[in-house]
Amino acid sequence: MPGVSLKGLTRRYGDVAAVQDLSLDVKPGELVALLGPSGCGKTTTLRLIAGFLTPEAGEIWVGDRCLSSPAAVIPPERRRMAMIFQSYALWPHMTVAQNVTYGLRFKRGLSRAERERRVGEMLRVVQLAGYEARYPGELSGGQQQRVAVARALVVEPEILLLDEPLSNLDANLREEMRFEIRRLHEAFGITTLYVTHDQAEAMVISDRIAVLQQGRVLQVGTADELFLEPRTRFVAEFIGKTNLIDGVAVAPDTVARGGLRLRVSSVGLEPGARVAVSIRPRQIELVVPPGDGTGASGTNELRGT
Repeated sequence: MPGVSLKGLTRRYGDVAAVQDLSLDVKPGELVALLGPSGCGKTTTLRLIAGFLTPEAGEIWVGDRCLSSPAAVIPPERRRMAMIFQSYALWPHMTVAQNVTYGLRFKRGLSRAERERRVGEMLRVVQLAGYEARYPGELSGGQQQRVAVARALVVEPEILLLDEPLSNLDANLREEMRFEIRRLHEAFGITTLYVTHDQAEAMVISDRIAVLQQGRVLQVGTADELFLEPRTRFVAEFIGKTNLIDGVAVAPDTVARGGLRLRVSSVGLEPGARVAVSIRPRQIELVVPPGDGTGASGTNELRGT
Protein backbone atom coordinates (compact mmCIF):
# COMPACT_ATOMS: atom_id res chain seq x y z
CA MET A 1 0.00 0.00 0.00
CA PRO A 2 1.30 3.50 -0.82
CA GLY A 3 1.47 6.34 1.66
CA VAL A 4 -0.13 9.78 1.44
CA SER A 5 1.74 13.09 1.45
CA LEU A 6 -0.01 16.45 1.82
CA LYS A 7 2.19 19.43 0.98
CA GLY A 8 1.09 22.95 1.89
CA LEU A 9 -2.62 22.43 1.14
CA THR A 10 -4.82 25.52 1.17
CA ARG A 11 -8.55 25.78 0.52
CA ARG A 12 -10.74 28.82 1.18
CA TYR A 13 -14.46 29.45 1.31
CA GLY A 14 -14.78 33.15 0.60
CA ASP A 15 -12.57 34.95 3.12
CA VAL A 16 -12.36 31.93 5.43
CA ALA A 17 -9.39 29.55 5.10
CA ALA A 18 -10.83 26.12 5.92
CA VAL A 19 -7.40 24.58 5.28
CA GLN A 20 -4.24 26.67 5.21
CA ASP A 21 -0.71 25.50 4.44
CA LEU A 22 -1.47 22.02 5.78
CA SER A 23 1.25 19.39 5.49
CA LEU A 24 1.08 15.77 6.66
CA ASP A 25 2.78 12.48 5.80
CA VAL A 26 0.94 9.18 6.28
CA LYS A 27 3.10 6.08 6.06
CA PRO A 28 2.10 3.08 3.91
CA GLY A 29 -0.38 0.90 5.81
CA GLU A 30 -0.75 3.44 8.63
CA LEU A 31 -4.03 4.61 10.17
CA VAL A 32 -3.88 8.32 11.01
CA ALA A 33 -6.73 10.14 12.73
CA LEU A 34 -7.44 13.78 11.91
CA LEU A 35 -8.61 15.10 15.27
CA GLY A 36 -9.94 18.52 16.18
CA PRO A 37 -13.03 20.58 17.02
CA SER A 38 -15.81 21.41 14.56
CA GLY A 39 -14.66 23.81 11.86
CA CYS A 40 -10.95 23.00 12.11
CA GLY A 41 -10.69 21.70 8.53
CA LYS A 42 -10.84 17.92 9.04
CA THR A 43 -13.58 17.12 6.54
CA THR A 44 -12.32 19.67 4.01
CA THR A 45 -8.91 17.97 4.13
CA LEU A 46 -10.52 14.57 3.55
CA ARG A 47 -12.53 15.90 0.59
CA LEU A 48 -9.39 17.42 -0.91
CA ILE A 49 -7.69 14.00 -0.65
CA ALA A 50 -10.72 12.29 -2.20
CA GLY A 51 -10.73 14.73 -5.11
CA PHE A 52 -14.13 16.29 -4.37
CA LEU A 53 -12.44 19.67 -3.90
CA THR A 54 -9.56 21.39 -5.71
CA PRO A 55 -6.75 22.93 -3.60
CA GLU A 56 -5.92 26.58 -4.15
CA ALA A 57 -2.32 25.80 -3.20
CA GLY A 58 -0.28 22.74 -2.34
CA GLU A 59 -0.17 19.17 -3.60
CA ILE A 60 -1.51 15.72 -2.71
CA TRP A 61 0.71 12.72 -3.42
CA VAL A 62 -0.12 9.02 -3.12
CA GLY A 63 3.07 7.06 -3.49
CA ASP A 64 4.79 8.52 -6.55
CA ARG A 65 1.56 9.92 -8.08
CA CYS A 66 0.56 13.57 -7.74
CA LEU A 67 -3.23 13.52 -7.50
CA SER A 68 -3.96 17.19 -6.84
CA SER A 69 -2.31 20.51 -7.46
CA PRO A 70 -3.68 23.92 -8.44
CA ALA A 71 -2.82 23.05 -12.04
CA ALA A 72 -4.40 19.59 -12.31
CA VAL A 73 -6.73 17.34 -10.32
CA ILE A 74 -7.22 13.63 -10.98
CA PRO A 75 -10.96 12.87 -10.63
CA PRO A 76 -12.16 10.82 -7.63
CA GLU A 77 -12.98 7.68 -9.64
CA ARG A 78 -9.33 7.39 -10.77
CA ARG A 79 -7.73 7.82 -7.34
CA ARG A 80 -8.00 4.17 -6.19
CA MET A 81 -9.63 5.37 -2.97
CA ALA A 82 -12.80 4.51 -1.07
CA MET A 83 -14.65 6.81 1.31
CA ILE A 84 -17.08 6.07 4.14
CA PHE A 85 -19.35 9.02 4.84
CA GLN A 86 -20.88 10.13 8.12
CA SER A 87 -24.35 9.31 6.75
CA TYR A 88 -23.14 5.93 5.27
CA ALA A 89 -24.79 6.94 1.91
CA LEU A 90 -26.26 3.48 1.27
CA TRP A 91 -28.66 3.05 -1.65
CA PRO A 92 -32.05 2.55 0.08
CA HIS A 93 -33.61 0.69 -2.91
CA MET A 94 -30.74 -1.84 -3.08
CA THR A 95 -30.21 -4.89 -0.92
CA VAL A 96 -27.11 -5.34 1.21
CA ALA A 97 -25.51 -7.51 -1.46
CA GLN A 98 -26.35 -5.00 -4.21
CA ASN A 99 -24.90 -2.11 -2.18
CA VAL A 100 -21.65 -3.97 -1.57
CA THR A 101 -21.44 -5.14 -5.19
CA TYR A 102 -21.98 -1.67 -6.63
CA GLY A 103 -18.32 -0.60 -6.86
CA LEU A 104 -17.27 -3.93 -8.39
CA ARG A 105 -19.52 -3.27 -11.39
CA PHE A 106 -16.95 -0.73 -12.58
CA LYS A 107 -13.96 -3.07 -12.29
CA ARG A 108 -13.11 -4.59 -15.64
CA GLY A 109 -12.45 -8.28 -16.05
CA LEU A 110 -14.50 -9.46 -13.06
CA SER A 111 -17.03 -12.18 -13.79
CA ARG A 112 -20.37 -12.28 -12.02
CA ALA A 113 -19.22 -15.35 -10.09
CA GLU A 114 -16.07 -13.53 -8.93
CA ARG A 115 -18.11 -10.50 -7.82
CA GLU A 116 -20.47 -12.73 -5.84
CA ARG A 117 -17.51 -14.53 -4.27
CA ARG A 118 -15.89 -11.27 -3.17
CA VAL A 119 -19.13 -9.87 -1.77
CA GLY A 120 -19.87 -13.05 0.19
CA GLU A 121 -16.35 -13.11 1.60
CA MET A 122 -16.50 -9.42 2.60
CA LEU A 123 -19.87 -9.81 4.31
CA ARG A 124 -18.42 -12.66 6.35
CA VAL A 125 -15.49 -10.43 7.35
CA VAL A 126 -17.84 -7.68 8.62
CA GLN A 127 -20.09 -10.31 10.25
CA LEU A 128 -23.10 -9.76 7.98
CA ALA A 129 -23.33 -13.17 6.31
CA GLY A 130 -27.01 -14.03 5.90
CA TYR A 131 -28.06 -10.38 5.49
CA GLU A 132 -27.53 -10.28 1.72
CA ALA A 133 -31.23 -9.88 0.82
CA ARG A 134 -32.10 -7.23 3.41
CA TYR A 135 -32.51 -3.54 2.63
CA PRO A 136 -30.76 -0.72 4.57
CA GLY A 137 -34.07 0.30 6.16
CA GLU A 138 -34.29 -3.17 7.73
CA LEU A 139 -30.89 -2.87 9.44
CA SER A 140 -29.71 -1.27 12.67
CA GLY A 141 -27.32 1.68 12.60
CA GLY A 142 -24.36 -0.55 13.39
CA GLN A 143 -25.30 -2.98 10.62
CA GLN A 144 -25.64 -0.14 8.12
CA GLN A 145 -22.19 1.06 9.13
CA ARG A 146 -20.79 -2.44 8.49
CA VAL A 147 -22.38 -2.45 5.03
CA ALA A 148 -20.67 0.88 4.28
CA VAL A 149 -17.33 -0.58 5.43
CA ALA A 150 -17.83 -3.71 3.30
CA ARG A 151 -18.72 -1.62 0.23
CA ALA A 152 -15.54 0.43 0.67
CA LEU A 153 -13.21 -2.52 1.26
CA VAL A 154 -14.54 -4.90 -1.41
CA VAL A 155 -13.07 -2.76 -4.23
CA GLU A 156 -9.61 -3.18 -2.67
CA PRO A 157 -8.69 0.53 -2.48
CA GLU A 158 -5.17 1.79 -1.95
CA ILE A 159 -6.43 4.50 0.42
CA LEU A 160 -9.42 4.39 2.78
CA LEU A 161 -11.04 7.64 3.97
CA LEU A 162 -13.52 7.73 6.87
CA ASP A 163 -15.47 10.87 7.79
CA GLU A 164 -16.79 10.53 11.36
CA PRO A 165 -18.39 7.14 10.54
CA LEU A 166 -19.44 6.39 14.14
CA SER A 167 -21.07 9.69 15.07
CA ASN A 168 -24.61 8.42 14.38
CA LEU A 169 -24.31 5.40 16.69
CA ASP A 170 -25.22 5.14 20.36
CA ALA A 171 -22.41 5.13 22.93
CA ASN A 172 -22.18 1.36 23.44
CA LEU A 173 -22.30 0.52 19.74
CA ARG A 174 -19.81 3.29 18.96
CA GLU A 175 -17.31 1.75 21.36
CA GLU A 176 -17.84 -1.70 19.83
CA MET A 177 -17.35 -0.40 16.29
CA ARG A 178 -14.12 1.37 17.24
CA PHE A 179 -12.51 -2.00 17.89
CA GLU A 180 -14.17 -3.48 14.80
CA ILE A 181 -12.66 -0.82 12.53
CA ARG A 182 -9.26 -1.35 14.15
CA ARG A 183 -9.57 -5.12 13.62
CA LEU A 184 -10.39 -4.64 9.95
CA HIS A 185 -7.48 -2.23 9.51
CA GLU A 186 -5.07 -4.78 10.95
CA ALA A 187 -6.56 -7.48 8.70
CA PHE A 188 -6.29 -5.50 5.44
CA GLY A 189 -3.44 -3.04 6.15
CA ILE A 190 -4.92 -0.27 3.97
CA THR A 191 -3.47 3.23 4.39
CA THR A 192 -6.28 5.05 6.19
CA LEU A 193 -7.22 8.59 7.20
CA TYR A 194 -9.94 8.80 9.84
CA VAL A 195 -11.73 12.07 10.70
CA THR A 196 -13.15 12.46 14.21
CA HIS A 197 -13.69 15.05 16.94
CA ASP A 198 -13.72 12.33 19.62
CA GLN A 199 -10.29 12.04 21.26
CA ALA A 200 -11.05 8.63 22.85
CA GLU A 201 -12.05 7.31 19.44
CA ALA A 202 -8.85 8.62 17.86
CA MET A 203 -6.70 7.09 20.60
CA VAL A 204 -8.30 3.63 20.26
CA ILE A 205 -8.34 3.43 16.47
CA SER A 206 -5.23 5.17 15.17
CA ASP A 207 -1.52 4.51 14.91
CA ARG A 208 -0.90 8.26 15.04
CA ILE A 209 -3.05 11.33 15.55
CA ALA A 210 -2.83 14.68 13.73
CA VAL A 211 -4.36 17.48 15.84
CA LEU A 212 -5.87 20.26 13.70
CA GLN A 213 -6.85 23.79 14.61
CA GLN A 214 -8.00 26.52 12.22
CA GLY A 215 -6.96 24.53 9.16
CA ARG A 216 -3.44 23.71 10.34
CA VAL A 217 -1.75 20.64 11.80
CA LEU A 218 -0.48 21.59 15.26
CA GLN A 219 1.12 18.27 16.20
CA VAL A 220 1.34 14.70 14.94
CA GLY A 221 2.18 11.77 17.19
CA THR A 222 0.98 8.69 19.02
CA ALA A 223 -1.65 9.04 21.72
CA ASP A 224 1.08 8.79 24.39
CA GLU A 225 3.22 11.46 22.73
CA LEU A 226 0.34 13.93 22.45
CA PHE A 227 -0.78 13.27 26.03
CA LEU A 228 2.64 13.37 27.69
CA GLU A 229 4.48 15.85 25.44
CA PRO A 230 2.02 18.41 24.00
CA ARG A 231 3.79 21.14 22.04
CA THR A 232 1.06 23.77 22.29
CA ARG A 233 -1.48 24.95 24.83
CA PHE A 234 -4.32 23.85 22.53
CA VAL A 235 -3.03 20.27 22.25
CA ALA A 236 -2.52 20.04 26.03
CA GLU A 237 -6.11 21.14 26.67
CA PHE A 238 -7.70 19.18 23.82
CA ILE A 239 -6.09 15.79 24.58
CA GLY A 240 -7.40 14.71 27.98
CA LYS A 241 -7.84 16.95 31.00
CA THR A 242 -5.11 19.14 32.40
CA ASN A 243 -4.27 22.08 34.67
CA LEU A 244 -2.22 24.84 33.01
CA ILE A 245 -0.04 27.19 35.03
CA ASP A 246 1.50 30.14 33.18
CA GLY A 247 5.01 31.07 34.24
CA VAL A 248 8.50 32.09 33.21
CA ALA A 249 11.48 29.76 32.73
CA VAL A 250 14.21 30.54 35.25
CA ALA A 251 16.41 27.56 34.41
CA PRO A 252 16.52 24.88 31.68
CA ASP A 253 14.20 22.68 33.80
CA THR A 254 12.50 25.14 36.17
CA VAL A 255 9.46 27.42 35.78
CA ALA A 256 8.50 30.11 38.27
CA ARG A 257 5.28 31.97 38.92
CA GLY A 258 5.55 34.43 41.78
CA GLY A 259 6.92 32.46 44.72
CA LEU A 260 6.03 29.11 43.14
CA ARG A 261 8.80 27.10 41.46
CA LEU A 262 8.14 23.93 39.49
CA ARG A 263 10.61 21.40 38.15
CA VAL A 264 9.50 20.32 34.67
CA SER A 265 10.43 17.53 32.27
CA SER A 266 10.98 19.94 29.35
CA VAL A 267 14.69 20.49 29.92
CA GLY A 268 16.38 22.98 27.63
CA LEU A 269 14.08 25.92 28.33
CA GLU A 270 15.44 29.36 27.56
CA PRO A 271 15.58 31.44 30.79
CA GLY A 272 13.09 34.30 30.54
CA ALA A 273 10.82 32.45 28.09
CA ARG A 274 7.12 32.51 28.87
CA VAL A 275 5.76 28.97 29.14
CA ALA A 276 2.71 27.06 30.37
CA VAL A 277 3.17 24.03 32.63
CA SER A 278 0.71 21.20 32.01
CA ILE A 279 -0.18 19.15 35.09
CA ARG A 280 -2.44 16.16 34.46
CA PRO A 281 -4.84 15.17 37.27
CA ARG A 282 -3.17 11.75 37.53
CA GLN A 283 0.16 13.45 38.30
CA ILE A 284 -1.19 14.99 41.52
CA GLU A 285 -0.96 13.06 44.79
CA LEU A 286 -2.01 14.23 48.26
CA VAL A 287 0.48 13.19 50.95
CA VAL A 288 1.64 14.16 54.40
CA PRO A 289 4.50 16.49 53.39
CA PRO A 290 7.95 15.27 54.45
CA GLY A 291 9.43 18.67 53.72
CA ASP A 292 9.26 21.77 51.55
CA GLY A 293 10.40 22.35 47.99
CA THR A 294 11.63 19.68 45.69
CA GLY A 295 11.99 16.14 47.02
CA ALA A 296 14.97 13.90 46.47
CA SER A 297 13.09 12.03 43.75
CA GLY A 298 12.73 15.20 41.67
CA THR A 299 9.01 15.55 42.37
CA ASN A 300 7.46 18.88 43.22
CA GLU A 301 6.47 18.83 46.91
CA LEU A 302 4.32 21.84 47.78
CA ARG A 303 2.41 22.88 50.87
CA GLY A 304 -1.14 24.05 50.32
CA THR A 305 -4.73 24.10 51.44
